[in-house]
Amino acid sequence: MIAHRLYVGTIGEGMFRSLDGGESFRRACEGMFVECHVRALAVHPKQPATLYLGSELGLFISRNGADSWTKLPAPLDGLQVWSLWIAPERPEVLIVGTCPSGLFRSDDGGRTWSEATAKLERECPRLMWTRVTCIVGAPDDPNVLWAGVEIDGVHQSRDGGRTWQAIGSGLSSRDIHALVVLPTQGGRPHRLLAATNNDLNLSEDDGATWRPLQIGQTMPWSYCRTLTQPCGRPQEILLGNGDFPPGTAGVIGRSLDGGRSWRSADMPSRANSTIWNFAVHPADPQMIYASSVSGQVYRSLDGGASWQRLQREFGEIRSLAWAPEA
Repeated sequence: MIAHRLYVGTIGEGMFRSLDGGESFRRACEGMFVECHVRALAVHPKQPATLYLGSELGLFISRNGADSWTKLPAPLDGLQVWSLWIAPERPEVLIVGTCPSGLFRSDDGGRTWSEATAKLERECPRLMWTRVTCIVGAPDDPNVLWAGVEIDGVHQSRDGGRTWQAIGSGLSSRDIHALVVLPTQGGRPHRLLAATNNDLNLSEDDGATWRPLQIGQTMPWSYCRTLTQPCGRPQEILLGNGDFPPGTAGVIGRSLDGGRSWRSADMPSRANSTIWNFAVHPADPQMIYASSVSGQVYRSLDGGASWQRLQREFGEIRSLAWAPEA
């Protein structure tokens, strides 16, 4: 296991950091409200000591591995940051998703911002406000992105996040929790998976149309919360599954064939709630962290096949990241 820093973003308790592989944790909130709600964490793809954090107070940056934080002057006052995407090859390009739903873009690492042109539903009877839960990019085209909105379906940008359009028919639900882009060959349209509150959905035409996969027939439950791919192995998918939000039980699903078939990963026992977050990093594609929404943290050292639970438990975890020591 390589030397690394593990970051855990909580609701009401700020951010915690471990320097010893999860054996011990300390708060890492210098420069921001110590009891903030951390819903988004993203590590700079080329500078492992630099990471971004989104909370109800806006967007923050740390350039020293979370020793301290600085608030970025983004136009996010009154909005909660729920999602954050960094362009892998141009990390000065940032896209932020908020609650109430909005999308914002920076071309200079967060120094200046513009609000994207997007027709997003903002009010929701059940949630009061919709929220942008996830943002993903096409691996072969930096201009193509997708955003998932809870509860307003899937939106796509073809100009690097400047403008967005609602797409997607056939979804089992417009309650989008997570998206991943699957590998394709020969210039074919992008394949995507969308995790929703009642199924996992597949698109084979850039997100224009979808079909439910009836995930409840192979996994314990139909509620799907989060998705990730081990670095360098995009055909492998990990799924956060649970009985409901926040739930009382959760498991990790694993597919080795781009989402065509699924089985539960080897865990010491079912989690105490729905699996809500994953954290991967190319510095070690085999090491993956996961967390349940009600505070348990798990680690895999074999690419997601088997998991061990860390001793420390938190209250409510909404974001997770790890990075190698710089």
